[in-house]
Amino acid sequence: MEPMLFTAEEAAEILKIGRCKVYDLLRNQDLRSIKIGGSRRIPRTALEEYVARLLDTEAA
Repeated sequence: MEPMLFTAEEAAEILKIGRCKVYDLLRNQDLRSIKIGGSRRIPRTALEEYVARLLDTEAA
């Protein structure tokens, strides 16, 4: 079973961007996340939606 939630570091690795950029995307609400206790996690669907938006923007 594939993981459903990722840390900012894992998301950065998946997207091939820096960890600070992931935090910028979270802060600007360009990338959705959830909070579990004191930890912020990024759902797999949020990563997929972000990439889809980038592709739509490029295609326009």
